Parts: sequence; C-alpha cells; structure tokens
Amino acid sequence: MRVLIAKDYDELSEKAFEVMKDIIRSNPYAVLGLATGTTPLGLYRHMIEDHKAHGTSYAHIRTVNLDEYQGLPKNHNQSYAYFMRENLFRHLDIETSNTYIENGTAQDEQAECARYNKLLEELPRDIQLLGLGSNGHIAFNEPRTPFGSQTHVVDLTENTIKDNARLFSDISEVPKKAFTMGIKQIMQAKQILILASGANKADAVYKTVCGKVTEEVPASVLQLHPNCILIADKEAASKL
Repeated sequence: MRVLIAKDYDELSEKAFEVMKDIIRSNPYAVLGLATGTTPLGLYRHMIEDHKAHGTSYAHIRTVNLDEYQGLPKNHNQSYAYFMRENLFRHLDIETSNTYIENGTAQDEQAECARYNKLLEELPRDIQLLGLGSNGHIAFNEPRTPFGSQTHVVDLTENTIKDNARLFSDISEVPKKAFTMGIKQIMQAKQILILASGANKADAVYKTVCGKVTEEVPASVLQLHPNCILIADKEAASKL
C-alpha cells in the first residue's frame, strides 16, 4: 500500500484528483468505481473544474457506485443516486445510461444483489474510490463483514441511523438498510484509491496501514491489494 500524506483537505483532494486524472486521460473508456460522502467532494469539484477548463471528456466513461440506501427512490434528495447526480454527473458530459448504482426501491433484494454482482463482473473497474469509516469500514461493510462478501443488504447500525438523522426531517425517515458492494468486489478493482480526512479517522488509518489484516477492520484487507493508494491529511495520518 502506498501512503501519501497531505497537509490538509484541499491538498488531499488535489492529490486524489491527480490519481483519477491519470486514469481518465489515459483511458477514455475507463470504468470508475465511485463513492459518496463528504470526503470525495473536493475530488469531484476538481474533476468538474478540469472538465470545464480543459474539456476532459467523460462521454465514454462508465461508473459504478459502492452503495445505496434501501427504500429510497433515485430522485430522493438523500439517495446516493441523487448525491452523485448533483455533485458530479450533471456537471460533466457523462451519459446517464453509463452510470450505475444499486436500485434502492428493488422489491426483491436478493435479485437486485445478483443483478449488481453480474454488472460488476461485466464492468471491471480501472479504479475504485473509497472513503474510510472511523471504525475501518469501507462502503457499508462494517467490522466482521467477511472478506469474501459480494453485493449484499446491510442492516444499518443504530449509530449510523442516528448520525444520518440530521439529514432527514425525522429519525423515522432514516433508512434502516442499505445495498453495498462486497469486499471481494472492492478488491477486484485494478487500482484502489482510499481517502481519509480528520483526526477522527486517525485510529482507522493506523489500523488500515499498520495493523493486522482482520475482518474486525475491513479496510485492513487493502494491505493485500497490489495497487492501493491511501491519501490522508495530517490529522488523519497523525498516528502513522
């Protein structure tokens, strides 16, 4: 695992963009594995600015996302489909039909997981972007998720539901489940780019980079990937 330490979030985002830019410019038909959350927003802003300033094209790029809330339609303002559309896709020349995410309103959860597994087999990712949870989770793969897991439905923890309640008018509206790409599929990407920002991620960064490879810390499995880059700001890297 290659570790890059940035002085702050802005530099972290710049370094992440350099990695992503190399993929996109070297292969106009690349498949990008993308993530939601606050950490990738700086990277996405750089991608948008570069597209507008330099005409970097996404016309043939395809994307697959890590996860989606179960029960939220794609036009719900807290769905991850909406997040990606508003924070990245609508600002690029990417074809909507080339952007893929789990269907949060699928009636048959297992059939939806099978559909997404097949899709991931057909779209090997040139790069997979990840955020890092404070407990070492990646996507919605919480501690003790098997390393061999594929797309599955997760029961969100009480803490996750409480954390997300601020984004909804009432805690009763917060989804209790989510679809997530499995750890096995994350590891199948040709390259992995994981980002961590803030002092609350310092323990997770240390365990990811220096700790034992264990399902108790899902991100620790990235030590086994042949081409993984972790970019952390100084606060997140403070225990390395």
